[in-house]
Amino acid sequence: MPELRKDPILGRWVIISVERGKRPKDFPPVIHKKKGGFCPFCPGNEYTTPAEIIAFRPEGSEPNGPGWSLRVMPNKFPALEPGGKITKSGEGIFDKMSGVGVHEVIVENPDHFLSLSTMPEKSVEDTLWAYFIRLTELKNDPRIKYVLIFKNEGEAAGASLEHSHSQIIGLPIVPRTVRDELQGARNHFDMKERCIFCDIIYQELAEGKRIIGENEDYVALSPFAPRSPFETWILPKNHEAAFGPRQKSFKPLAEMLQRILKQFDALLESPPYNYIIHTAPFSEEQSEYFHWHIEIMPKLTKFAGFEWGSGIYINPTPPEEAARFMKGTF
Repeated sequence: MPELRKDPILGRWVIISVERGKRPKDFPPVIHKKKGGFCPFCPGNEYTTPAEIIAFRPEGSEPNGPGWSLRVMPNKFPALEPGGKITKSGEGIFDKMSGVGVHEVIVENPDHFLSLSTMPEKSVEDTLWAYFIRLTELKNDPRIKYVLIFKNEGEAAGASLEHSHSQIIGLPIVPRTVRDELQGARNHFDMKERCIFCDIIYQELAEGKRIIGENEDYVALSPFAPRSPFETWILPKNHEAAFGPRQKSFKPLAEMLQRILKQFDALLESPPYNYIIHTAPFSEEQSEYFHWHIEIMPKLTKFAGFEWGSGIYINPTPPEEAARFMKGTF
């Protein structure tokens, strides 16, 4: 019989449709093969992109030219514009504000045909450092209230260019999903004086049935009420509200993130996917109740009328089964 499960943080319901129970091979593969051709993100084509903000390159290497191992630049077609002041106004009951913010692209490796799962682990580590550097610098802009870091891998996941890249958007507001997570975590803390994410980690590690992997600093798990098949979360084991390196190193996180993506490749035939880093807003980086985390979602199902109309997601793969298959790949 199907189950309705409630997300303990957001209070969001999902349907685990065990009657439809799908194993990895039951999902039709989404063609996700890089074709090549002209690419503005490839070395030698830097002239086609906005000037780089930062780049990891050998000493003496000229900016905005080849030789880099990672490059960060403004998005050529930004969702928000960096210039100007924030103005707010209303039209009757409707509110609006100027579209001021920051939209940047991180090109993670110069090789067009590599992905985060196949490039050297050092490139994944450098990518995480680039996220942190830009997050830290954007904190100095008083107009920016929240920075969302995300990756769309593959056309079906929303990537417009196939060269592996991530994006950063600095917003003048805190997004609704993040505010809902903050409120859910705050409610739990008010009742129990504990972080709900820490409680989840403790319980999941004790039970083991939704744990995918762990190392000294991080744990990867299938959440109790996942929106989509094989949704995976990576969380620091120790309480941390804001995304950052542990003991001045991103190596353990790079290892865990790449391990999960390699497992997707092996189990699900290199699916398109999205991941999002949920970190605390700048104003709550010392929070006792919020716990930063990465949410990774392979693009295996489509949301349709029921999901959009109800806000309830139908997931044909129980998270316990997903975790069991994921663990079995390594």
